[in-house]
Amino acid sequence: MRMDIHGVLKKLPHRYPILLVDRVLEIESGVRIKAIKNVSINEPYFQGHFPHRPVMPGVLMLEALAQAAALLSFESAGKDADENSVYYFAGIDGARFKRPVEPGDQLLLEVTLTRAKSGIFKFAARASVDGELAVEAELMCTMRQVG
Repeated sequence: MRMDIHGVLKKLPHRYPILLVDRVLEIESGVRIKAIKNVSINEPYFQGHFPHRPVMPGVLMLEALAQAAALLSFESAGKDADENSVYYFAGIDGARFKRPVEPGDQLLLEVTLTRAKSGIFKFAARASVDGELAVEAELMCTMRQVG
């Protein structure tokens, strides 16, 4: 299944400037997702990170992977985000940054669900540019009801 930006906006509560998934290329409910983030020089963080050599901050690469993981979780649970639910990071393990991500790159986000128990989801996540690994990590996330 594919999902354009309109589908992403229906599933995720994030909005500009923190929405970091542009399109879902593939999603297999309960198993894996493949999505993309188009990296543009117009991103607000490039003004200060770094003006002389713009590089996407590593924490935002991890956030993009977490948003892809959230899409997989919502799809697997048959849910959409709403004002009463929030999707939180519960942990990040083994994060390794392998190459810089610069304006003009297309970040391919690949996330696999490795475990789901008691509302905690664990994922193997990696992002690459043109087949070169940019970042990999194990992510733990949870959905919580608020309000």
